[in-house]
Amino acid sequence: MNKLTSAIKVLVVDDQPLIVEELCEFLESNGYRCVPCESSRQAVERFGEDVDIGLVLCDLHMPDLDGIQLVQELQRIAGKERAFEAIMLTGRADKQDVIKALRAGIADYYQKPIDLGELLEGLQRQEVALQERHKSVQLGQLNQKLQFLSESIDDLYQDLDKVRRSPGASSRMAAGDEVSDADRAEIPAIFNQLSPRQLDVARLVGKGQTNYQIACELGITENTVKLYVSQVLRLTHMHNRTQLALALSPSSSSVRQRVTAH
Repeated sequence: MNKLTSAIKVLVVDDQPLIVEELCEFLESNGYRCVPCESSRQAVERFGEDVDIGLVLCDLHMPDLDGIQLVQELQRIAGKERAFEAIMLTGRADKQDVIKALRAGIADYYQKPIDLGELLEGLQRQEVALQERHKSVQLGQLNQKLQFLSESIDDLYQDLDKVRRSPGASSRMAAGDEVSDADRAEIPAIFNQLSPRQLDVARLVGKGQTNYQIACELGITENTVKLYVSQVLRLTHMHNRTQLALALSPSSSSVRQRVTAH
């Protein structure tokens, strides 16, 4: 990692400009891009503007916000979607300061005067830890998407199996086609391309039902309802559920024509 430019930027915060300058010069000579700040408020602003900042190096005792308060504010800005690791620097840390810093989620701390070699090693360890956190977050997101897709596919197969196994399915489907033709005369032509189940979901959305209510009425999961709603919006070129509901409203044919005209 040494001498190679890191993709992660380091936010360097200290109210003493010479310390900021020395740390930035040292870290940049070892492959890190630094964002220098001489106050907590400036650090908050720069962190919010630059999403490449993933490592924070800050002094504990500063005016306005101290180092712990600064990290807590950065955590609030980052939320759950953005990860970073923080290292605290201090010239006079007592045991309570250290405990408070660790409880606030600060990964490590170094006492001034700082051994730059040790600091670099610590920063590199936190960079590796941050990369692992990014991987975990990405894997978690992928697992959620796969689970959603799996549940949706399973529900679709169950729906298909119920239709195939139900007694008199063929005759009911034929009768249903007649009813469907009659019903389709009451809705815009743009909905003719929908499958029977997609149309069922669209009609219930038009009645103002929630995904949960639709799922209960049709005997499917909310994830599957979301999938059907997404398909309906895409096929009908509508932007949201409100447009869909207006288009299917029996009491607003003129509005329907405007909504579905495009």
